[in-house]
Amino acid sequence: MAWYELNSVDDPKLDELAERFHLHPLHVEDSRSPDERIKVEQGAAYTFAVLKPGRLIPASAGSEPAVAFSTIDIFAGNHEGEPFFITIADPACPTTAEALARARREGSDDKPAKLLYLILDTIVDLYFPVIDHYDEKIDDLEDRAIAKPEPDTLQRVFALKRQLTDLRRVLVGTRDAALHLQRDPESIMDAEHQPFVRDIYDHIVRLLDSVETQRDLVNNSLDVYLSSVANRTNEVMKVLTVLGTIVLPAIAISGIYGMNVKGLPFEDSPHGAAYIAVFTVVCTVALLAWLKKRGWS
Repeated sequence: MAWYELNSVDDPKLDELAERFHLHPLHVEDSRSPDERIKVEQGAAYTFAVLKPGRLIPASAGSEPAVAFSTIDIFAGNHEGEPFFITIADPACPTTAEALARARREGSDDKPAKLLYLILDTIVDLYFPVIDHYDEKIDDLEDRAIAKPEPDTLQRVFALKRQLTDLRRVLVGTRDAALHLQRDPESIMDAEHQPFVRDIYDHIVRLLDSVETQRDLVNNSLDVYLSSVANRTNEVMKVLTVLGTIVLPAIAISGIYGMNVKGLPFEDSPHGAAYIAVFTVVCTVALLAWLKKRGWS
């Protein structure tokens, strides 16, 4: 079996291989599209697959670890008794490099189906570290939502929601691709490898369950954030209300004596200011004692 490894969709050898193995022009066009969705389709005598390996990008100065996806396009088939396997992938992607290395190490010289299975299985297995990464981020986010409900925390919540949505979209596409390989009798995947494809499908379903749980946890973190912000606002309003209540007797008494109305108590007394001050303090203390008794302060 000939295995042709192309590192770029712009490699002119792709056109030569397309002509030699009668690859459909639409499949060749899809392989050259950077935004093509994950899928598995059948050609005349081959299976065409678009897969999205995921990888963790280590944290750098001023940024956190992130998840990125690359693309690997695969043509696997048998043309006039000649089995062939064509991959178009970025060798700089660690996940892609690991998948291709495993296929070379454990693959068969005459079974393109096994190579396709090994690559798909490795890609799915390497989604699990991505899930673990998001578990850690969600745990940290929940702690921040309680301890530091700040605008930066809210930005983290929405950023994580978008990332989980992207991951779910990739996993759903991968699940559909595995289901196609499992059910389509015309696919390159023979009966010998069908049980392995079903195992891959089970792994993807488990990954999707984890992502759905994580999305629920992120939504809960958003609720916790909003509750924490509301509680802080209530505490601030409580403090302001108490302060306003404390100065209320002084404002009321000083306002009355500031109207120049005749006949007010202690108006003609030489110690009138002191009496009024003592009366104000007594009223304030009495008000605080009443608030304390009602449990409002």
